[in-house]
Amino acid sequence: MKKEVSNVRWMTVTAIMGAMAAVLEMLNFPIPALIPGFIKFDLSELPALIASFALGPVSGACVCLIKNLVKLITGSNTAGVGELSNFILGCSFVVTAGLIYKSKKNKTRALIGAGAGAVAMALLSVVSNYFIIYPIYAKGFGGMEAIIGAYKVIDPSVETLMDCLIRFNMPFTFVKGAASAVITAVVYKYISPVLKNGGKTRAVS
Repeated sequence: MKKEVSNVRWMTVTAIMGAMAAVLEMLNFPIPALIPGFIKFDLSELPALIASFALGPVSGACVCLIKNLVKLITGSNTAGVGELSNFILGCSFVVTAGLIYKSKKNKTRALIGAGAGAVAMALLSVVSNYFIIYPIYAKGFGGMEAIIGAYKVIDPSVETLMDCLIRFNMPFTFVKGAASAVITAVVYKYISPVLKNGGKTRAVS
């Protein structure tokens, strides 16, 4: 019975965090002075990171899946390409962080995990966008020249897709992950008992 209750709590909290992530994803906004407008800044990985720490990396990955399914169902403007990219990068962030934290649950490990997750997400953004996401996106949205042209508006010196990804996407993605990591570091110890067991025990410091 105790295990069944635990499983129900896991599913319930994961679903709630997924819904929160979907809402935060809807609050995205462009930063046109720093990166092309089709790439938006949001904090939707924040609930996924918290879930990954509190309930494990599988929960974090499920939160990423839920928020992207919600976006896909409610109205994707990229024919699912943006949601695929978001899922790949979000999972790389929260699963990496969750696995490192799971091995030794303390504040130092959480910070190391979140930092490593942000780095992993930033590096993977180059690989996934270069080989998977942008080639697919280019076929349906104006070609690769149009994509590179959007970056040239900000920095005319970029010549190739790899230039764009290294100069723009990689640091932008790292900052996005780092922002979620900082907020998590501030709020996690206050909300983790509620997420884990209804607030009956104290969170690990």
